[in-house]
Amino acid sequence: MNILLLGSGGREHALAWKLRQSSLCSDLFIAPGNAGTAQCGINLPFAATDFEAVKSCCVDHYIDMVIVGPEEPLVKGIVDYLVKESGLNLLIIGPSKEAAQLEGSKAYAKAFMERHNIPTAAYKEFTSENFEEGIEYLKEHPLPIVLKADGLAAGKGVIICQNHVEAVSEFELMIQRSKFGEAGKRVVVEEFLKGIELSVFVLTDGKEYILLPEAKDYKRIGEGDTGLNTGGMGAISPVPFADEPFMRKVIERVVQPTIMGLNKDDLDYKGFVFIGLMKVGDDPFVIEYNCRMGDPETEVVIPRIKNDLVELFTATAHGQLQNIILGQDERFATTIVAVSGGYPEDYQKGFIIEGLNTIISDTILFHSGTKEVDGTIVTNGGRVLCATALASELEEAINKSRELIEAIEYTDKYYRRDIGFEFLDTTTESYQDE
Repeated sequence: MNILLLGSGGREHALAWKLRQSSLCSDLFIAPGNAGTAQCGINLPFAATDFEAVKSCCVDHYIDMVIVGPEEPLVKGIVDYLVKESGLNLLIIGPSKEAAQLEGSKAYAKAFMERHNIPTAAYKEFTSENFEEGIEYLKEHPLPIVLKADGLAAGKGVIICQNHVEAVSEFELMIQRSKFGEAGKRVVVEEFLKGIELSVFVLTDGKEYILLPEAKDYKRIGEGDTGLNTGGMGAISPVPFADEPFMRKVIERVVQPTIMGLNKDDLDYKGFVFIGLMKVGDDPFVIEYNCRMGDPETEVVIPRIKNDLVELFTATAHGQLQNIILGQDERFATTIVAVSGGYPEDYQKGFIIEGLNTIISDTILFHSGTKEVDGTIVTNGGRVLCATALASELEEAINKSRELIEAIEYTDKYYRRDIGFEFLDTTTESYQDE
């Protein structure tokens, strides 16, 4: 089977790494990929949002299956386009354009949850048309206040405001001054939920589903979850507090109603559903949906899946997930992300990366923002590499991830040293390479 994987991050390297292990995978193409995916297949020089190039690739390389990694092409309708325009009988992993609005529009997702009685925070939505009403609403809203850009904002469109002046100011910046561009023209104002976050992942064929390993990621740039939001600084799986009673509530109150909602709303959905949850007391509340796997969560979830990934995707595309039993590695998986100095704000690219051939047992180095230039691998993004490790104990896995990330060298490397440490009786100090 010839497979095309769209995307260029750590998520795509993890998927490519797993796909390459399948005896069903003949040729694997990744567009545009990175220096890591080039070790698993053939990188192609076009963007995941270049629909014409995607179609041409499917024709030229006799592609049988297309797997869409990132959210942007899904929200823009790549699945609908390939179904209608390619003229090919493709197996496609990814939801339709309308179904992808579960991630593409916070307001759409909140209405979906409300319609299908899925627990979530109370909310209201505002645009320029009811801007003044929004100002008055914010002035009376209990603190803290959560503001969310309605559209895609690269994981950075959520602001938690600690006072009313800040809330009004950010609200104005989003709607009237386009802080997040078109994504923030509509703003969802949410009740603040106090609890601890985790990510739950489902693979669905639109009717049946498989619950994948859960994970917890770390969004803030600084130690102790401080500083600016990022695309993700690390992740762990399984999550120690996600015990059987809690996960039973997640399945009954969130996962099953979500899949039933997709059916009731007649949404064409074959692919991943990422459910961002907040555990409030002992109860789950949905913070957000994503219509693809998370990054860096994929880098801890995929290594724990024992099944052949091509078999899983084939069953998904054919609507046959009811026949699949998921096998999971019971060990802990951890990943620590090395980023470029200055990220998530301004940073430089093009620094030579050393130590990439470091070998440590039960570890995998996934590339994110890398590229090869004249035979040398250099930095090419804010998030550069993800050091994943597996071990029977969480602390051992964390230490292996740290050992691997510390073996990598490039100018202005930065990473968090406290990933997963809230679950250990250990303290750490922040670290930045000189």
